[in-house]
Amino acid sequence: MINFKPTRIPGRWKEGYSLDYHTISSIYLGDDEFGHPIYDTKRTELGELLFRLKYRSDQSVLEELIDIIEHFFYSWKPPIDFIIPVPPSQPGRIYQPVLTLAQKLGTRLDLPLKPECIIKVKNTPELKNVFDFDERFRLLTGVFRADSTWAGERNLLLFDDLYRSGATMNAITEVLYEEGYANNVYALTISRTRSRT
Repeated sequence: MINFKPTRIPGRWKEGYSLDYHTISSIYLGDDEFGHPIYDTKRTELGELLFRLKYRSDQSVLEELIDIIEHFFYSWKPPIDFIIPVPPSQPGRIYQPVLTLAQKLGTRLDLPLKPECIIKVKNTPELKNVFDFDERFRLLTGVFRADSTWAGERNLLLFDDLYRSGATMNAITEVLYEEGYANNVYALTISRTRSRT
């Protein structure tokens, strides 16, 4: 198993972790012929696995990623009733890595998966270019709804692949508590960016 370094992630949840940083370094090299920036990016071992899955659709890394998450989960031992994957930012995308990972994780941990517990009720603009946390959070207000039938008085694991600012996961957590009447929300992501952008 590869080395990874879990760190706590701050948020409205009871407790949250990211399993490692996504990158070690990223150096700007200039622009390509289309004016797009080019970077020399070095990733952590875990970040490389996630990159291959998320951006190269390399499903050969799935089992290794699930092994790592399972290993951490059993050392963490949060009292979870079921897993809620963060809804995709691009719903029309054919392959949804977060959902695939959550399904496999649920099977491995013998925990139900309840993606229907959180519903995205309106589209949001692309948030990767919005760097202010408060502005990101404002853009996410009213975007999600929770189903208290599933969430009410239960302990939930909110799962995502990459933690940037935490705005999306915080918005969902708030809805799970206020509308879903969740008992406790725990947060877990595979990797995190080195800044809050």
